[in-house]
Amino acid sequence: MTQLTRLYRGIIIGSFIATLSGCAAVQTSVAKRNLDVQTKISTAVFVDAVKRDQRKVYVDIRSGVMEFDRNALAHAVHESFAQNANGYSITDNPEEAQYQMNIFVIKLEKASPTAAEVALKEGYIGDVGAGAAAGMVMGAEHGHSASSTVGGGILGALGTTAANAFVQDVTYMLVADVQIKEKANKGVIVRKDTKISAKVSDAGSSTQTVSEATNQKEYHTRIVTTANKANLELTEAQDLMFKKTAYAMSGFF
Repeated sequence: MTQLTRLYRGIIIGSFIATLSGCAAVQTSVAKRNLDVQTKISTAVFVDAVKRDQRKVYVDIRSGVMEFDRNALAHAVHESFAQNANGYSITDNPEEAQYQMNIFVIKLEKASPTAAEVALKEGYIGDVGAGAAAGMVMGAEHGHSASSTVGGGILGALGTTAANAFVQDVTYMLVADVQIKEKANKGVIVRKDTKISAKVSDAGSSTQTVSEATNQKEYHTRIVTTANKANLELTEAQDLMFKKTAYAMSGFF
């Protein structure tokens, strides 16, 4: 078999791989054409029922994420509470509030499509080398020379890279830790024990135990909201992500 014939075969194999890569890209664009937003809660929170005139909640939202729009989430939370069927509303006065909900947004970023299911595992993993690997394997199995194998691998890699450049399966994830404080009934004293551990040197650490009496009960939970779509941009997903996250928050009351 001549060198030219082998090269032609390598080109044909590479073109076949590129075609498969293009088909995969088309499949992703069709299957992921609609925005899919899901919200999950780590633990349900049940606050005590109170009289209607006491159903006031003070909300404090914070974050260390630069891309996070605090005002947009605050607006979504206010809207969700305005539609609360149980009559709970937001107040700007913490003194008159029966409940205080502290929200800290930890993450708002691209993540793995299965991040919510696999312990919030982060990071979008591409598959740039798949075409090259497939081209090398097909060339080796058919006994082609190094030149035809490399040619098929290069074309396969170019096909995969080009397809991935135009169509990507993108997931954004929002992670918010929520602390709810509730005023206890008159005469009820809540004891709070806190352990603080700190490393003092390479030889050991120090642990402090702090006990205090308070009139507030505390609840903790985590809310994870994911948005998935082909070639998704954060601006497209943010509004619905915030609405669903806010709905989960108001649902505690």
